[in-house]
Formats: sequence, structure tokens, C-alpha cells
Amino acid sequence: MRRFFATLAGRTVLVTAATAVVSVIITALVALPIAVRTANKAARADLVEKSALAVELLTTERPAARARIVDRLRQDGIEVYLIRRGAADRPGLPDRVVAQVAAGAVVDTRGRVGGRAVLIAGQPLRGNNSGVVLTRDAVSGTAARVLGGVWVALLAGLLGGVGAGALLANFTARPLRQAALAAGRLAAGDRSVRLAVRPPAESAELAAALNQLGAALQISEGRERDFLLSVSHELRTPLATIRGYAEALADGVVADDGAAKAGATMLAEADRLERLISDLLVLSRLEAADLPVSVVPVDLVELVAAAGEAWTPRCVPDGPRLSVELPPSPVTVDTDPGRIRQVVDGLCENALRVVPAGAPLVLAVRAGEHGGVVEVRDGGPGLTDEDLAVAFQRGALQQRYRHVRKTGSGLGLALAARLVTRLGGGIEAGHAPEGGAMFTVTLPYRTRT
Repeated sequence: MRRFFATLAGRTVLVTAATAVVSVIITALVALPIAVRTANKAARADLVEKSALAVELLTTERPAARARIVDRLRQDGIEVYLIRRGAADRPGLPDRVVAQVAAGAVVDTRGRVGGRAVLIAGQPLRGNNSGVVLTRDAVSGTAARVLGGVWVALLAGLLGGVGAGALLANFTARPLRQAALAAGRLAAGDRSVRLAVRPPAESAELAAALNQLGAALQISEGRERDFLLSVSHELRTPLATIRGYAEALADGVVADDGAAKAGATMLAEADRLERLISDLLVLSRLEAADLPVSVVPVDLVELVAAAGEAWTPRCVPDGPRLSVELPPSPVTVDTDPGRIRQVVDGLCENALRVVPAGAPLVLAVRAGEHGGVVEVRDGGPGLTDEDLAVAFQRGALQQRYRHVRKTGSGLGLALAARLVTRLGGGIEAGHAPEGGAMFTVTLPYRTRT
């Protein structure tokens, strides 16, 4: 039983049953005084009517008929008092009632006669300070009857509340049970789970959220598989090269004059592996939000100028035509200079891979409205509008163009985006006026006080 009331269905039944019982009790408490007042009001009206009738009969009938009228009234629980010359025929009536009737007033009130609460109705007779007063016990037992009927209503309310609660609990809990089953299947690896989106609104929102979660997991895992395939390919290629040259050196296939070239090739491939592994580690730490950064005031003009000097030797004689566009005054922002230089180097590395010889490669700095702006533009093949939407997703562009043109590991743009975001800036991909791709990095200005 305790386990049942720990469930949503059990608590719904309990709440609805308690609500029904409380409603019945409140209704009874409100109805009790109303019922008593109504009964007394009806009794008083009846007594007044009978007093008027008694006056009429007592003034027109013979003494024997009068005695029969009095007996009949007494059988109905009504006592008759005759007032002659300002005095009642027997004691018990309140003096004020006797005085009012003797004075010719009609009386309709409550009082006490013989220690009992009674309803009093009096009518004057013509002449001699006379009249007739009828008394009847005030209505009693009404409260007891109402309270006695409450038990039946309580039982009916309890049964109704349990039934309604069971129906409501089933209606409410069914979407939750379905959602729990769907979540269990998602946790077990079934990404095809979908729930029917139907009313009520909260259940529809829950079903839609689970459906979106399933779709997002399906897309994410698909991208994850593609990314792992891409990374495994990128790792396998330099490893195969290193292994081939190592076997050739071990077998003595490479002559003495070719050993230096073989060593240089192996060293280059090892550097490529190291960069790839380093990017993977940095990216994983960024996603875990534990990559240390050192934010200091940085002049973007000076930083990009140094990057241009470093990349100029790599662009000649058969590479792109590098140019640097710098404003005359410093553009100072709050950022990590080492991480931003890593972003600029990564964007230049991507451009150098695809931009043909003689095509422009531009590094530019300008002051923006919300922060300092660094642009890397090129005159290469560029990106389509569909590419722009997924440019910073891991391995997305590498998967698209791996068989079309030279590509990298697929980590560079994702790493750049997460680095810039971690530093409180923003990065966008677009179309460059030089005809290729343009990457715009915006970094916050120095804090002014």
C-alpha cells in the first residue's frame, strides 16, 4: 500500500478522494444553518397562518367548537393561550407578548415558555384587550438530520473520488510511463524511438522533447561515427608512412644517401601526428571546460602583424599571396594571446591547404562595434551556404570534401570556434570579397571602469 501511494497514480487517487471528502464536509457545514433557518421560517409562517385562522374560528364558533379547535391545534404540537382584559388564561407567556397582543399588535417572534425555546404567533381579538397566542416548539433535529446525512455523502464522495482519481491517474500517468519506457530504450541505444505527440499540452511537450532528443542523439552519433572514421584515417596515413620508411630502413632498402630524406619524411609525419593528437586533447579539454586560459590586454594589431611575418615565408614562392591589413591605431582587447594566435595559425593552415598559388590570403584587423575583429580571407574555392551552416562542426567539411580536395583532420575549425567561445568572443564563417572563404573572429574590448 505504501508503495502504491508513492506513485503518481496513488497520490492522485489520494488527493481526489480527500478533495471529495473535504468538499462534502464544507457543503454540510454551510448547509446546516441554512437548513435550520429555512425550517424555522416555514414553521413560523405556518404558525402565523394558524393563529389568524384560530382567531377567526374562535370569534365565530360555539364553545364546544372552540374546544375542538384547541384540541386539534394541541395535537399538532401547538399550545393556545387566550388573552382577556390584558391577561393570559394561564401562566408561561412572556409579559411583553401578552402586552403587545392586548394592545392590538400582531406578534411573530421567538421566546421561551416553560424553559423551552418556542415560536410565538399572536393575533388580537376585537375589543376588551383580548387576543389569541399560539406557541410551537422551535424546529429541532434539523442539524442532527443534516449531520446524519453527511456520512452517506462522505461515503459517496470517497467512492467517487477514488474512481475519479483512478481515471485521472491513468490518464495522467500513461504519457509519463510511455516517456519512461522511451527514455529507457534511448539509454539502451535505440535511437529510433519516437512518441506520438497528443494532448494534453504538457504531455505533448514531453513527447516532442523526447522525440527531439532522440533525433539529436541520432544525428550526434552519426557525426561522431563519421568523425572517428575521419580521425582514424588521419592517424592511419602518417602511421603508414612512418611504418613504411621504418621497415625500409630496417631492411636496408634505403641507401645511405636516402636516409636523410627518409628521416625528414618520418619527422614531418610524426609532427603531423603530434599536432593531430594535440588538437584532440585541446578540443576534449575545451568541451570539458577545464582548459586553462590567461586573459590579459592584447593589441590585435601587434598580434596579427607578428602572425603575418611568421606566415610570409610559408606563402612564397609557390603559395598564396599574403597581405596584412592593419589600422593605424592599436585595437586592444581582453583575451589570451597564445590561444588567439593558435586560432589565427589554424585558419591560415586551412587556407594554405586549399588556396592556389598567387591567390590572395588576407589577415586583417579592425575595430568593431562590440569588440576587436580579426579577419582571415582568401581567394580559394570558398564555401557554399550549406557549408557555412556546419563549418564549425567536427569533421563536417572534411567528410564532405575528403575526395574532392585536400583536407585536414576536420578538427581545426571546431577547435577555433571553441577557443574563441571560451574566451568570450564569437566566430563566423562567410564569403570573402576575394572570392573564397572569410572567417571573422570578434573579441571583447578591454573592460573600462
